[in-house]
Amino acid sequence: MRMTEAHNNRSDDVPHAPKPVGHAVKHRARSQFDGWARTYDRSIVQHLLFQPAYRMFMEELYRWRKDDPAPFDLLDIGCGTGSWLAMVAGSILPSNLLIGLDYSGSMCEVAHGKSRGIEDAPVFVNGDSEHLPFADGSFDVVTCSHSFHHYPHQAATIREMRRILRPGGRLMLIDGFRDNVIGWVLFDVFITKAESTPQGRVFHAPWSQMRRYFEDAGFRDIRQHKTNIWAPIFLTIGVA
Repeated sequence: MRMTEAHNNRSDDVPHAPKPVGHAVKHRARSQFDGWARTYDRSIVQHLLFQPAYRMFMEELYRWRKDDPAPFDLLDIGCGTGSWLAMVAGSILPSNLLIGLDYSGSMCEVAHGKSRGIEDAPVFVNGDSEHLPFADGSFDVVTCSHSFHHYPHQAATIREMRRILRPGGRLMLIDGFRDNVIGWVLFDVFITKAESTPQGRVFHAPWSQMRRYFEDAGFRDIRQHKTNIWAPIFLTIGVA
């Protein structure tokens, strides 16, 4: 697998989305998550958002790979402190290479510390989701949960995720569902206010727009699924 230096200079091409200033949004996100890293695993959002997302991922991964003995390579983008990858590593599924990538160096440090001394532990990389430091066709599975709304150039990021997948590989992406009243208040009002900057806003892509991102990037067999009532989230899956 070839790794290259990640850069930060692609132009915005998100249809119908707000036009955030990419550097400002990324800088704010990095600062927030660097500061949050040490208490991240004790946050209430672990129970409200992250753990339900990991269960959705695991159900889909098991459904796809349970009858396939071949080890798979998985990249988790926006990996945080590595909890999802730890679940995969500890499961009965035959994983081979597990890599987590996060824009926050502090998150990667905590993730490294949690996995230190574990045989075949996941690898954690500090990098940019818009410019993934991996060669074409490097992974069988790419996952991304609850970080996509921070990505200023969302359509380009989906294309980048598609680039590093092997033929037949899966992209599984989860973010907040803002297409009903509860989701709109939670994600478009409270979270947008908390996480945006004067120079640019985070953006929770609607259900239909997320599907268009996948279609435009060349994914097939696209499926979407919503769960939770008071903190609604939705999963989009596409096959490369």
